[in-house]
Amino acid sequence: MKAVVVHGPGDLRVDEPPGPRTAPDRVAVRIVYGGICGSDLHYAADGRNGPYTVTEPLVLGHEVVGVVAQVGPRVPDPPAVGTRVAIHPATPCAPPGATTATGLHLRPGGTYLGSASTRPHTQGGFAELLEVLPGQLRPLPAGLPLRRAVLAEPLAVALHGVARLGERVGGARVLVSGAGPIGALAIAALRHAGAGEIVAADLHDFPLQVAAAVGAASTVKPSQGDSVPESSFDVVVEAAGAVSSLATALTAVRPGGAVLHLGMLPREPVPVAMSTVIAKELALYGSQRFDIELDTAIATLTGDPSLDAVLSHTFPIDAATDAFACAADSSRSSKTVLRISADPES
Repeated sequence: MKAVVVHGPGDLRVDEPPGPRTAPDRVAVRIVYGGICGSDLHYAADGRNGPYTVTEPLVLGHEVVGVVAQVGPRVPDPPAVGTRVAIHPATPCAPPGATTATGLHLRPGGTYLGSASTRPHTQGGFAELLEVLPGQLRPLPAGLPLRRAVLAEPLAVALHGVARLGERVGGARVLVSGAGPIGALAIAALRHAGAGEIVAADLHDFPLQVAAAVGAASTVKPSQGDSVPESSFDVVVEAAGAVSSLATALTAVRPGGAVLHLGMLPREPVPVAMSTVIAKELALYGSQRFDIELDTAIATLTGDPSLDAVLSHTFPIDAATDAFACAADSSRSSKTVLRISADPES
């Protein structure tokens, strides 16, 4: 079995660990595609993501889709072998079809695929076979290609954040600061939630092209002297994970408006103009992963082929090092995807 494994800072390898022995209450999934996330990039480059340090070999990846390969004998209502599925990366997680918030994503002590937050680490999904609990599976509709379905997890993150804003979104003028993959998916989520006008800001041309393809009405490129109008947006979504982007958000949002944090800022204290927050009476919303939004993400992807624009590159698993280098270069890539095993649809 091949797997993408980080052993330490700058030490990313394609290893061949033993495949899982499917436990009686679990399901083994043959992973077909895996999307590279910013946390994967941090682990690969730095050997850590925020406070979580790699202390043993860690299989990366939590944005994964595939087909059911084997089902344990104690799995209730077992899915058929060959069923195409997305995988919820958290345990515990909201049950399939849940419509009421559970808060499980905020409880301490849970796990997430491809994370060094636990000891031993929670091994991830960039592997040819992955064993999961049956409640983590989400069967995919026939009309949703596997490659597009790999966006389900990050789109759920964007949908969860936008839902935090509630009624503020309808008809709103919104700035999305940072048009990388999560920013682009936030634009799509805002569009589906009824935002009035969406403007995307980024330092590079390529992500702005993607932003326009998924629903941004206009784009701003500060690196070429474009200015973001002050106090002119009802909502600003900070999706770059940069202190400068947060500063832009606080300047751009109107008095009484709201700022949503989708980008992950450094764990250390950062300088923030709290006087602006106070004077403008701003509402600040944090957003952590997602709760019940994975089913909505799958339904949205099924009906919105424009989101294919977010999928910029696909690499075979043996070229994982090249894939990570591509994903780390936001000037030329959006969502970079690993093809971990053969796609039955191609």
